[in-house]
Amino acid sequence: MPSFGCVRLPTSRLLLRPLRAADAPFVLALFNDAGFMQFGTTAPFASIDEAEALVARDIKAMAAGERIRLGIERDADQTLIGICTLFDLDAQSQKAEIGYGLQSAAWGQGYMHEALDALLEYGFLELGLNRVQAEIDPANVASARSLKRLGFVKEGHLRENCKLNGVVSDSVLYGLLRREWMRPA
Repeated sequence: MPSFGCVRLPTSRLLLRPLRAADAPFVLALFNDAGFMQFGTTAPFASIDEAEALVARDIKAMAAGERIRLGIERDADQTLIGICTLFDLDAQSQKAEIGYGLQSAAWGQGYMHEALDALLEYGFLELGLNRVQAEIDPANVASARSLKRLGFVKEGHLRENCKLNGVVSDSVLYGLLRREWMRPA
């Protein structure tokens, strides 16, 4: 995969851009937002050091073409409100997994749909992906609704597949194929 360090995806209200060192305070706040963390598989961040380490890892991984994690910046005030990610990129099989989250204060305004639509367009048209999948907690109704609105199809229920906040939990697998999403290039 190519380097993703310069990927910038503008939408009508947002800019999806790589995280930078100065974004660590936002990352710390995000990973301590109760709404964002409700279905997370990691513990809340205890310090700015953890946020700085995540940003540093992302900068390195994006430069190496290993994954894409973009900050979701609102155009109106240049404020970061969330993140979206393409990871487990498999060039041979032309597939990836998508992850995402918004600060709870930004929920219900269509931002995530707008951001994921741009990320999917990049994945399908620029990276040549054929399949993007998402794995979510079955109780995460809002996330399931977002995925379905984007065209994802529920493909399976994985029993006791992950640990959320120290509790073994099921997950639900959704998939989207390029031909189901297809837009003219």
